[in-house]
Amino acid sequence: MLSPAIPDNESQRLKALEDANILYSPTEEEFDNITQLASFICQTPISLISLVGEHEQWFKSKYGTDMCTSERDISFCSHAILEPEKLMEIEDTRLDGRFLDNPFVLADNDPIIYYAGMPLKNYDDMVLGTLCVIDTKPNKLSQEQKKALKSLAKQVEILLELKRKNDYLENIKRQLNEHNAMLKDFAGVVSHDMKMPLANMIISADILKAKFGSKLGEEGLDYLKNLKQAGLKLSSYINGILDHYESDNIAASNSEEFDVHQLLEEIIDLLNITEDCVINLPEDNSIISSNRAALEQIFLNLLGNSLKYNDKPKIVIDIEFSQNPDFYYFSIQDNGIGIPKEKEDDIFKLFTTVAKSDRSGNKGNGIGLSTVKRLVGNLGGNLKVNSEIGKGTRFDFSISRKA
Repeated sequence: MLSPAIPDNESQRLKALEDANILYSPTEEEFDNITQLASFICQTPISLISLVGEHEQWFKSKYGTDMCTSERDISFCSHAILEPEKLMEIEDTRLDGRFLDNPFVLADNDPIIYYAGMPLKNYDDMVLGTLCVIDTKPNKLSQEQKKALKSLAKQVEILLELKRKNDYLENIKRQLNEHNAMLKDFAGVVSHDMKMPLANMIISADILKAKFGSKLGEEGLDYLKNLKQAGLKLSSYINGILDHYESDNIAASNSEEFDVHQLLEEIIDLLNITEDCVINLPEDNSIISSNRAALEQIFLNLLGNSLKYNDKPKIVIDIEFSQNPDFYYFSIQDNGIGIPKEKEDDIFKLFTTVAKSDRSGNKGNGIGLSTVKRLVGNLGGNLKVNSEIGKGTRFDFSISRKA
């Protein structure tokens, strides 16, 4: 018996096999379907997807045998991988000097008398193993059978590459989830730790003004005013961050039945609107079953933006509602300053702002719309915007009735 030679690029080949993350993985139907088909086309009782490791070959898929591994030194596939572009066919192993005294050939039960194997390569042309067919008697494939076996080997290569890419993406996803969780925890801790000092700063500014306002003079009062405004702005920013990172928890809360008009009226009260403003509610009121807390957060952000980013003497906001068996649909149309077309996709990115300042001269923090998009997505819906500079903006969003 002639032991198989070691490929010149063996270390790189073994590294490629390790990177494929396929060795000793669970059985998969897609691979099993190919070995079954190969055996049927080639009319052989056994078919294998064999991966050649450092000391043994392991069968990712097997048809017609219960064997899972064999020693590399006596494997046929270790010979086949030496010629990556060639299908190795041995019509009668008993007549081949490499195998005539091989234990598999001399076996009393189900000896390997016929072998045909097509090498399997990865994306970098490294040979990982073979797709092979085996018979217990002499055999010979037709040209059509050889062509089919080669085509099936290509399908195995595609599956191996898909698995490698999927595993890579899953690993990236896992890392991103871990980093996002760490960022969420960090943002939560920092934000909570800052809320109390900020509240004290804002209250202290009011106390100083009340007690010593007459002694501070105009310049001193301006300093206090700026101090309070800075505190309020930072407090709003922190609350926005907390709302954004809590949006997943909000969306996970249970659905409940509620009145759409009543929800909107409560939100309007929360907004404490002081400007000349008309908000038209949907013509028909409805009782819906959904995540009330999430919808409240969505409307608070969207209506708040319609109020802030509006330069008209009279603010007009129209809210519409409709439904079908699968989704609830909402829209909010305002007569505000509008959003440039080229910026419509950017407004949902965290910390991205478009307008230089709002109605009161304050700059936004770029958190609200990102939170809205996140909430809508978690509720199984979609969010889109349509806007025209100087005329206003319309937000349309849907939420799944099953969310």
